[in-house]
Amino acid sequence: MLNKIRWLVAVAILPFSLGVFAQDNFYKLQPGDLLVISVWGEESLHAETPVRPDGYISFPLADDVEASGKSVAELRSALAGKLKKYIPDPVVTVMTMDLRGNTVYVIGKVNRPGPFQVQRQIDAVQALSMAGGMTAYASANKISILRRDPNGKQKSIPFEYGDIEKGQNLEQNILLQPGDVVVVP
Repeated sequence: MLNKIRWLVAVAILPFSLGVFAQDNFYKLQPGDLLVISVWGEESLHAETPVRPDGYISFPLADDVEASGKSVAELRSALAGKLKKYIPDPVVTVMTMDLRGNTVYVIGKVNRPGPFQVQRQIDAVQALSMAGGMTAYASANKISILRRDPNGKQKSIPFEYGDIEKGQNLEQNILLQPGDVVVVP
């Protein structure tokens, strides 16, 4: 009985503890994200699991389930579908505990270079802001964004901050993807 009360309290405060981000279905899970998954009324079906490098998670009775690229709602639905073989109408809860997979990097002549774990998609200007802005010696019009395609091939995307300051070529202020590196020479 005590476990059911704890579960009810957790479900009641979940939207408030996870904030607006938990409500957003646009975030796609990435390898490295840490999840807590449970099934209502099934104490043995509770697990804290990372999204593995191959993009899958393991969960009792469901075996391996692809999580990478899915929203929390999509993963919850996929798990419920697999569990229906064993549990009639399973109520599955999926919570994101740590979004380690959504990391972007800013290096070079910025005030605070390094990795930044983000809870939503950000663009290049927002990443520069998170890094404390550029130093006085930065070449603002020679910034590049390094991105790997699904095959591992890297490409460089030019970014001219001077144009953004003038309100020009705003389309170059692209949304960053997990693993992108913003290089400020």
